[in-house]
Amino acid sequence: MLHNGERKADPRRRLPAIERLLRGLAQRCPELPDWARRAGARRAVAEERARLAPGAEAAEAEALLGRAAGLARELARPRPRRVVNATGIVLHTNLGRAPLAPAVVEAVAEAAAGYSDLELDLESGGRGDRAAAVAEKLVLLSGAPAAHVVNNNAAALLLALGTLAAGREVVVSRGELVEIGGSFRVPEIMERAGVRLVEVGTTNRTRLADYARALGPATALLLKVHRSNFELRGFVEEAGLEELAALGRARGLPLLEDLGSGTLLDLTPRGLPAEAFAPGRLRAGADVVCFSGDKLLGGPQAGILLGAAGPVAAMRRNPLARALRLGKLGLAALDATLALHLEGRAEREIPVLRQLLEPAPALEARARALAERAGPATRGAARVSVRPDRARVGGGSLPGLELDTWVVALEVAGGAERAAARLRRAEPPLLVRIREGLVLLDVRTLLVGEEEAVLRALGGLTDGAGAPPARGAPPRADPPPR
Repeated sequence: MLHNGERKADPRRRLPAIERLLRGLAQRCPELPDWARRAGARRAVAEERARLAPGAEAAEAEALLGRAAGLARELARPRPRRVVNATGIVLHTNLGRAPLAPAVVEAVAEAAAGYSDLELDLESGGRGDRAAAVAEKLVLLSGAPAAHVVNNNAAALLLALGTLAAGREVVVSRGELVEIGGSFRVPEIMERAGVRLVEVGTTNRTRLADYARALGPATALLLKVHRSNFELRGFVEEAGLEELAALGRARGLPLLEDLGSGTLLDLTPRGLPAEAFAPGRLRAGADVVCFSGDKLLGGPQAGILLGAAGPVAAMRRNPLARALRLGKLGLAALDATLALHLEGRAEREIPVLRQLLEPAPALEARARALAERAGPATRGAARVSVRPDRARVGGGSLPGLELDTWVVALEVAGGAERAAARLRRAEPPLLVRIREGLVLLDVRTLLVGEEEAVLRALGGLTDGAGAPPARGAPPRADPPPR
C-alpha cells in the first residue's frame, strides 16, 4: 500500500483536467469542431499518462496544449486527403492510384447528390441490374461476349476461382504465385476461394509439359497470373498464353488470366507491352481475363471480368457476387470512364493515359518552366537544376517498363530527407522522390494547375532551412539511368 507522500509524488496526478485543456483549445484553435478538440485533449492526456512513471517530470501545460491541438487538427482533417504527386510514379498505390478525369468527377458528384436509378428499370418500373450499363460498355469496348464488375481485382479473382473451380484443382506456375499489395498472396486468395492449388514448374522455368502432366480428373481450371511487382530475367522460360489456351481446349478446361492491370486501348504502338491490352489476351485464347479499374484503365477502384458468356453468367449468379458488388459511386465513375473510351476522349482526358503517353520533349519544357519559378520560390534555400531521369509506372503495372521523364532537382541545405519531410507537411502535402541527395520533382505526374501548389510548398523550405549549399560547379544534367 502506498503512503500519502508516495501518492503525491506520482506525476500523473498533476495532469490537467480535460475541461481545462478544452478551454485552452477553444482559444487556440476555434476553427476546429468540438468533437476533434475533445478527442485531441483526451488523447494527449492519455498519452502523457502512459509516458509518465513515478518520479518523472510531467510535460508543461503549454506543451501538452500544443500536443492536444496537433492531435485535434489531425483528427479533423478530411480523409483521404488531397496530395500533390511529384514522385513520377503514375500509379502510386499509396497515393490512391489513378486520379479521375474531370468528366468522371462530375458524374460521381451527380450520382452522389441525389437519388438514382441504381437498380431500377425506368421503362418497366421494376427492379433493374446495377451493373448492366457498365457491362454493356465493356462488351462494346473489348469485343468480349460478356462482362461483369466487382469492387476490386482481388475480388474478381476470388469470384472467378470460386465460381469456376470450387472444390477442385487449379493449375498455376510456381513463378506466378505472387504477393500483391497489402500482403495479399495468390495462394491465400485461392484457399479462400475454396480451390486446391496445384503448382507446376519451378520459380524461373515452367514449360507447357509441366501443365500437361499436372492435369487430372479433379482439374477444373488453368490459371495464369501477371507478375505485377517484379519480373524474371536470365535463365527463365514460361508457357505462353496461346499454348495454354490450346492445352485447355484440348482437355476441355477453361483458362483464366489475372492481368492485374489492363487497358482497353491498344497502346502497343505507344510503347506499352502487348500483354496489357485485355481484348488482345482474349483473342489469344483466354476464356476469362480480370484486371483493375484504377490502374492502366484510369478509372475508379473496380475489378473487371471479361470473357465467354457461360463463365461470366455463372459468376453473376454466384451468391458471392453480391458481397463483392460495386457501389453506386464506383459504378458512376466506371461508367463515365468507359464513356470517355467509347467517345475517343480517353487519351486526352484521362489523367493516367495522358501522363503515360506525354512525350519527353513536352516534359522537358514543363520542367524548365517550373524550375524558372522554383528558384525564386525557395528564396535561396535550394539550388535548382533540370535534368532527364527515368520513372516507374507503379501500382503493380508493367514492372519492366520505365518511362523517360524530366525532373526539377533541388539541392537543399540540411539534406534531402529533411526537405522531403517539410514538403509533406505543406498544404496540400507535396510528395517527391530522393536520389543521390537531391529532391526530385517529376513533372510527369503533376496534374493541370498544380504548379502553384508546388511553389507554395517550396516556399516552406526557407523556414529554418539555413544557408543554401555552397556554390561550385552547378549540378550537371546526367543522362537518365538505364
